[in-house]
Amino acid sequence: MVTNNRLAIVIISYNTEQMTRECLASVYENADMDCASVVVVDNDSKDGSVEMIKSEFPGVLLIENKENTGFAAANNQAFEAVDADYFLLLNSDTIVLGDVIGRSLEYLQNHPEVGAFGCRVLNTDRTTQQTCSGFPSLPRLLLKTLGIDRLGIYGDRYLMRGWDRDDEREVDVITGCYLMTPAPVLRQVGPLDDDFFFYGEETDWCYRCKKAGYRLVFSPVGEIVHHGGGSVKKFNYRRDILLTSGLVRLHKKHSGLLAGITCYLILSVFNFSRAVGYSIPAALQVRTAQERFVHFFKVTVGLKDAWPS
Repeated sequence: MVTNNRLAIVIISYNTEQMTRECLASVYENADMDCASVVVVDNDSKDGSVEMIKSEFPGVLLIENKENTGFAAANNQAFEAVDADYFLLLNSDTIVLGDVIGRSLEYLQNHPEVGAFGCRVLNTDRTTQQTCSGFPSLPRLLLKTLGIDRLGIYGDRYLMRGWDRDDEREVDVITGCYLMTPAPVLRQVGPLDDDFFFYGEETDWCYRCKKAGYRLVFSPVGEIVHHGGGSVKKFNYRRDILLTSGLVRLHKKHSGLLAGITCYLILSVFNFSRAVGYSIPAALQVRTAQERFVHFFKVTVGLKDAWPS
């Protein structure tokens, strides 16, 4: 176990060599490394990520997995490997800007009632990314499926599209691309649930954190860039199937089998209805509609594999 540092910055790497390089460079440039350590858990990358980290960032504590254990399990490995006062979960496809890490740490030190903290996140083009959200409850998922979530404040309580992330708010979910938490909170709430292979793990942890009596806060104390969440990213039906599986597992875990089944049905209707809706303009050779039709059709077909084991 590494000797105590005030802050442990945890990054999970999986075949993102160049992005991981840029992320680490931004951390070392902008964070106070006299009181911080960096832990990278590599999930069996095949693109030279491990060799790059060893060569260019020798100060990193590198944990090399022989298989892809998933996001939750890899973070839990880092939690066990480092003794720190605070932990920051930071995606490998991010760039740290300015003193956001120091300001986040200062905020948590001044607000002991806060269990998890998130900052302002930007897309690659520097537009605001809609991170942090309300809990994806069944009513909110239903409103999203019906399209009502875009019609006013009540329906917008899940994704909060009408909020520009320019003021401080208490939220239900801190997005895992940048999530800072005090070590005592992590010990009380417990580690991430590694039954969530990818997607849903931070939502589950935030739910447990809030249930334990802590506040979850977003505050624009600074910014990072998150490449992976940009609106220009390509459709990825496999990602959306994993997302569906994570949400179903979340409801099944906390509300029982019936809630899990209901969540699965709602999300199935969401994807099927979008496939049907885009089928007509797709037949008329509208290119963007064709892409969306193929995406939602593949997700709908793939949902047979989305029920969590």
